[in-house]
Amino acid sequence: MSALHDLGLVETADAIAQGAITSEAATASALHRLEALGPRYHAVMLIDRDGALEAARAVDLARARGEDIGPLGGVPLAHKDLLYRAGRVCTGGSLIRKDFVPDVTASVLERLDGAGALDLGTLHLAEFALSPTGFNAHYGHGRSPWNLDYGSGGSSSGSGAAVAARLVSGALGSDTGGSIRHPSAMCGVTGLKPTNGLVPLYGAMPMAPSLDTIGPLTRSVRDAARMLSVIAGPDVRDATTLAAPERDYESGLSGDLKGVTIAVPQGYYRTTADGEILALMDESLKVLKEAGAKVVETTVPDMALINALMQVVMTCEAATLHRQWLEERPGDYGAQVRARILPGFALPATRYVEALMMRAKVAEDWLHRAMGGADMVHIPTLPIAVPSIAETTQGAPEDVAVAIARVTHCTRAINYLGLPSLSVPCGFTANGLPAAFQLVGRPFGEPVLLRAGDAYQRRADFHLRVPPDCGPI
Repeated sequence: MSALHDLGLVETADAIAQGAITSEAATASALHRLEALGPRYHAVMLIDRDGALEAARAVDLARARGEDIGPLGGVPLAHKDLLYRAGRVCTGGSLIRKDFVPDVTASVLERLDGAGALDLGTLHLAEFALSPTGFNAHYGHGRSPWNLDYGSGGSSSGSGAAVAARLVSGALGSDTGGSIRHPSAMCGVTGLKPTNGLVPLYGAMPMAPSLDTIGPLTRSVRDAARMLSVIAGPDVRDATTLAAPERDYESGLSGDLKGVTIAVPQGYYRTTADGEILALMDESLKVLKEAGAKVVETTVPDMALINALMQVVMTCEAATLHRQWLEERPGDYGAQVRARILPGFALPATRYVEALMMRAKVAEDWLHRAMGGADMVHIPTLPIAVPSIAETTQGAPEDVAVAIARVTHCTRAINYLGLPSLSVPCGFTANGLPAAFQLVGRPFGEPVLLRAGDAYQRRADFHLRVPPDCGPI
């Protein structure tokens, strides 16, 4: 059997269920790696060593007694530090909440608990989840396991780095404009932004509530499917969740894409992409065709309008949430984060309401133009090679803003549209950093997205590549 840290989430769960390994051994390995490697990447905020080992021993005893330990029984995980667990500090990556202790537990964490998963602690994120690169002026910028001079992506920076470096086999993140997909692409792991309303937000620190989603970052699509099967579904404590049918998302992963059509929009998503990114996109499409998919070209609607509407919603909602703190404690915000929130105070309420009212029609138009009769859209996750930390933090403010905007070019509109998106690693650029494509589907189209991503990963091994210095320790 592979070393414990080399096992993916499904492999770990199945091995524990079969008695091939113990949860205590898997947990001890994960704790060792979190403690030894986590600081290198600024990936870890808090570790509960004693509680995790105690929970692992309980799972092993339950399995020995023949009890059902659940689909994630004994699997050690850790999650973005904006998911509340009652009695545990949750910083949101900020100084303002460095001592905040919630009295509720996030629904998604309760569902993972119910499935037998272990929660080892909390992972680094951008301050208040407000950076696509992993910028955090207070706790250090998230660093890529592939090269410490590069960001791990944000805002779920610790989740991406921890999964890529084999510290844990899976982690939850949140995505408001790409914050699951950015770190997934920049760290070379799989990330799923679910349909708005599929996964409950109760007990998660909000960033822009009507755009926020919670989803998994894992090594493989199959791992993401198993996690999604656990966390998805309505929640009476979250009125935004929708009554989607319960699904076992893992059961539909056949490896066969016959009858599946993939649209490739021309224009916006490709004209600004670097040549090496386009080459990797085309190679990934060849693999998807080999799996049986049909590929067609489509167009896009007015993306400038969609991005503008998304920006109105995001900045207005963020400004509303942060108004009091910005008035009372402006110096406790990083300058880059404060600058992203302040424009929301200058927008009239009519613009915000207009952006919300236009949302359904704009989404319908995007689906009609970009997807047409296809099952999904294939676009880059990042249209550029991963930028260095220096490129996105130093120099003239206007240059930094341009560098950050390029990171979010292909992701931010998807949140306004409310659509599901799966980011899948598909190779490396000349700087040695990973690249990825994203598959965007119709509302509640996760099953076919996961099917396509899994079919790709059965034929390509980029998700299995391990960053340097992340082997046995």
